[in-house]
Amino acid sequence: MKFYIITLGCKVNTYESEVIKEKLLNRHFSLAINEEESDIVIINTCSVTNMADNKSKKMVRRAKRMNKIVVVCGCSSENIEKDYKEIGIDVLIGNNEKSKIDVLIENYLETKRSYEKFYHTRELAFEDMEVSKFTSLTRAFVKIQDGCNNFCSYCIIPYVRGNVRNKDFFKAIKEVETLVYNGHKEIVLTGIHTGSYYDHGKDLADLIHEISKIKDLKRIRISSIEVTELSDKMLLEIEENEKIVNHFHVPLQAGSDEILKSMNRKYDLSYFEEKLRHLRQIKKDVSITTDVIVGFPGETEALFLKTIETVKKFAFSKIHVFPYSIRTGTLASRMPNQVLDSEKHKRSQLLNQVSLELEQQFLETFLNQELEVLIEQVFEHYSLGTTSNYIKVRLNKKMNKNEFVKVKIISCQEAYLIGEELIYIS
Repeated sequence: MKFYIITLGCKVNTYESEVIKEKLLNRHFSLAINEEESDIVIINTCSVTNMADNKSKKMVRRAKRMNKIVVVCGCSSENIEKDYKEIGIDVLIGNNEKSKIDVLIENYLETKRSYEKFYHTRELAFEDMEVSKFTSLTRAFVKIQDGCNNFCSYCIIPYVRGNVRNKDFFKAIKEVETLVYNGHKEIVLTGIHTGSYYDHGKDLADLIHEISKIKDLKRIRISSIEVTELSDKMLLEIEENEKIVNHFHVPLQAGSDEILKSMNRKYDLSYFEEKLRHLRQIKKDVSITTDVIVGFPGETEALFLKTIETVKKFAFSKIHVFPYSIRTGTLASRMPNQVLDSEKHKRSQLLNQVSLELEQQFLETFLNQELEVLIEQVFEHYSLGTTSNYIKVRLNKKMNKNEFVKVKIISCQEAYLIGEELIYIS
């Protein structure tokens, strides 16, 4: 039978979907090239915003209309379980038992009985998963952590992902070794709260230090890290470890101390600014990207303008802008002074424009420079790759996928650079 996986949301979901795919292939299912040609559709859902929930349910209903065997998992089904139960799904779970989906599907095919399972607790053990090769990506993700204990006032994720828990330190190293052995040259360490990683007395800096010893691993990337986790130890590892890439995604979420406090974030602007200063001091040409929520309850026009002032001052290379989305059950959903949707939309547009300007300014600093690029996509007449600082580079010729090449940057076009090949590195 053929299966097709629809993955919504974050890098953790991407990793988990890859695990599901590998397990099903090992059980002699085959991967369909699209939803229409499949017998089984698996939707790994997202619930970070109302829009994500709506998109997840839309995908599920579409698969049902196509008379597919439908398997649903992830944050949206965990968050609004009742909505999904009303749809009538063949295999329905939340964020747990994703590693058993291959078995659950086989059981369903044998018995034709639907399966539903939700744990309704935050106290969960880390669900061991591993993948040996990412078939669709040049870089490989490794999920080292799950859950969150921060309880930011706007966020549903601690409720749907549970408590902080971590992959065994030695199993994480072994998984990276396997992925590198199978050809991956860049590894992305990911989790719901990746920077909180801690196991066997070892933290994220220790894990990075250990996997950097793997001979053929060229780049180590952290999917996202909170500014409070850029400790002196972590910053020293970043400074001394040449395999750590030159890009860090550090969520800001708001550009005023008033809103940061209301969000229950664990820092103020002066703390954030000092960490950025230190990071830029130890990493030349570092790219620092961020997340910002606009239209949070109580965000006045003046506070929004303060956010614009802040992101310009902090000189982010890109901003992921999110209009505040009410998540039922969170503290922020009950706050007064909710901002009108029309105002959120206007502020999002303005901040997105600022992001484009900052990105363009950052890209233009690399004109006439020589950069190392990992080739990730190859087409008939051009290739696309990524630099250490997560810049997309286009070369107008067919290159070798999954190889590093030194290029000279000759121009800048929208969100990427144009380069000329100088020499293959590896």
